[in-house]
Amino acid sequence: MSRKPVFIKTINLEDGMPTVEEARLRLERELSAARAEKVVALRVIHGYGSSGVGGALRPAIQRQLLELRQSGEIREVIYGEDWRIADEASWKWLGRYPEWKKDSDLGRGNKGISIVVL
Repeated sequence: MSRKPVFIKTINLEDGMPTVEEARLRLERELSAARAEKVVALRVIHGYGSSGVGGALRPAIQRQLLELRQSGEIREVIYGEDWRIADEASWKWLGRYPEWKKDSDLGRGNKGISIVVL
């Protein structure tokens, strides 16, 4: 019996140039919606600072995701710069979901995203 491929859903927190607080609230809503939809993983686009907005969003969102990981509310957070085969956490999930090896951001060192495993 073959299993259905599991893909990474993308959410863009930069869309509309929100404040940090607006982006944090949007992340909370998106995480709740993803759980309800039984989504396994999210690609969170928070930017890395080239527009000025991402400069504030990136550290705030990454800090929030780390806190969620530490509290057990999410299973894993992998920052875009670490989303590569040589990263231990990435490799663990790539082994479980081999279709993620086709992800266009894998191995690109994209600091503007984070991968979140629910």
